[in-house]
Amino acid sequence: MNEPNTNIIRLSQNDNVVVARTELPPGESVGGSNIVTNEHIGAGHKIATENITKGDLIKKYDQVIGVAASNIVAGEHVHTHNCAINTFERDYRFSEAIKATGLYPIQERATFQGFVRDDGRVATRNYIGVLTSVNCSATVARHIAAQFSDEILADFPNVDGVIALTHDYGCGGCAGMGLNYIQRTISGYAKHPNFHSVLILGLGCEANQIGAMMNTEKLNPSDKLHAFTIQDSGGSAATVDRGMAYIRELLPDANRARRETRPAADLILALECGGSDGYSGISANPALGAAADLLVKHGGTACLGETPEIYGAEHLLTRRAVTEEVGKKLVDRIKWWEDYTRNNGAEMNNNPSPGNKAGGLTTILEKSLGAVAKGGTTDLVDVYHYAEPITQKGFVFMDTPGYDPASITGMVAGGANITCFTTGRGSVYGGKPVPSLKLATNTAMYHRMEPDMDVNCGRIIDGDATVESVGEEIFATILECASGKQSKSEAFGMGEDEFVPWTVGAIL
Repeated sequence: MNEPNTNIIRLSQNDNVVVARTELPPGESVGGSNIVTNEHIGAGHKIATENITKGDLIKKYDQVIGVAASNIVAGEHVHTHNCAINTFERDYRFSEAIKATGLYPIQERATFQGFVRDDGRVATRNYIGVLTSVNCSATVARHIAAQFSDEILADFPNVDGVIALTHDYGCGGCAGMGLNYIQRTISGYAKHPNFHSVLILGLGCEANQIGAMMNTEKLNPSDKLHAFTIQDSGGSAATVDRGMAYIRELLPDANRARRETRPAADLILALECGGSDGYSGISANPALGAAADLLVKHGGTACLGETPEIYGAEHLLTRRAVTEEVGKKLVDRIKWWEDYTRNNGAEMNNNPSPGNKAGGLTTILEKSLGAVAKGGTTDLVDVYHYAEPITQKGFVFMDTPGYDPASITGMVAGGANITCFTTGRGSVYGGKPVPSLKLATNTAMYHRMEPDMDVNCGRIIDGDATVESVGEEIFATILECASGKQSKSEAFGMGEDEFVPWTVGAIL
C-alpha cells in the first residue's frame, strides 16, 4: 500500500481501481492526479483510475475482482452497478509457492500463562460446561447453569464460569452428514481443554442419542464427564437437581487449577472475519495474517475457515500447500460447496452480504482476496472437515460455512483456544469457552464501537501504523488474552448464545 498522505489507497500499480481513504465529494482529485471523481464516493469504495471498456477485467490487489458490466470512465465509482462476476477457471499451481517457515529458536519463543490439564492439553480459560444433545434439553441445561451465579462462584475465583451451550438441532430427521457434524461438534467441545469438566444433557428419545454419540466419538464417562437424560432422571426439575449436584462436586477441583508458563506453540488461533468492508483486506485482515505468521514461527497453529469466503481466491492457498494432496483437499471442499449450493438453489457467487456491499465490497472475488489475507504467508500444512480435531502445527484450513458463529464453533470444536475476529461494519461476536478478540478495520468504527473492539487496525488506513506493527500488537494481545486478560466481549458477558453447530441436510 502506498500514497499514505493522499485521499486514496493504491494496492498495486497493476490495478485499475483505487480505494477511497475517506468519503470523497464529486470533483475531488483522485490521489492528487488530474483524474477527478464524477460522483460521491463512500469511504472504502473503489474509483476507476482509467477508462475501462465493458467486458474488461477489473483488478485490485493485482488480482481480478470482476469484469466491467458497462463502460466505466476514469473517476467513476466502481461497484455493483458496473462490476460483475463471470464463471472463471483458476490455475491452482499446487505447492509452487511453498517456502521454509523460519521457526524461532526454542529459547526465543513467546510464552503465555495457561492451564495444563491432566492429559497435557493446554487451556486459556477454566469453565464447567453443560452441553446438550438436542434442543429439547436446552431449557433444562440453562436452568442448571443459572443456579451458579456470580455470588456463588465468588468462592471459586479460578473458575471462569458455569455455562450452558445449547442449540436447535439433534432430532427431526438428524441423520447422515448432519448427525456426524453435530456429534463431532459436541464431542469437540466436551473434550476442549477450556472446560475443566462437562455435563452432556439429553432428552432421551432424540435422534442424536447420547450413548451412540459417545460410542462414535470415543467419549468415556468419568468424574469430569457426566452424561444423562431428562427422561431417565425423572423430569425437568429432577434433572436440574441432578446437574446441580454434579457441578457442586466439580467446583472445588476446578478451582484448584492454576495458570503456568506455557509456550505459544500451545495456542490454536481461529481466524475469522465478519461484517467486512472495503478496508478489511487492506488493514485488519493482513495485520491478522502478520500475527498468524508470528504465531506459526513461534511453533503455534493458525486456522482459517469460511470456505464460501475464500471462493475465487483459493488458488492463492493451493500454491502454498505443502503437498499437492493437501492442496487437492482444499479444492475438493470448494467443489463440494459448488454442488451443495447448486442443489439448494443458490450459488457461490451470491456473496457479499448487503452490509459488505455498503462497506465497499462488490464481488465474492474481492471479498475472498481480502479474507485469505488473514491466513498470512506461511505454508498450508493441512485441511480439515468441519469440527475435526486440529492436529498439525502451522497454518491450516477448516471447511466451515461463512456464517460467523457456525464457523467459529467448528474451529473451537477442532481445538482452537483463542479467536481473532476482524470486522469493518462492527460485528460484536463473543465466544465461550474460547475468548474472541475483535479487530476493527477502520478508525471511525473503532471509536464509535470502542467498548466492543480490542484493536484498532484502522491506523494502517490512517497512515499511522504499518501492517507489520499492528500484527505485532495483535500477537501481543493474543498472548495477554490467552493468559487471562478479558476480551471486550468477555467483559460484556457474551458467548453462550454464539454456540452454533453447522446444520447440514434435510430436517424432516
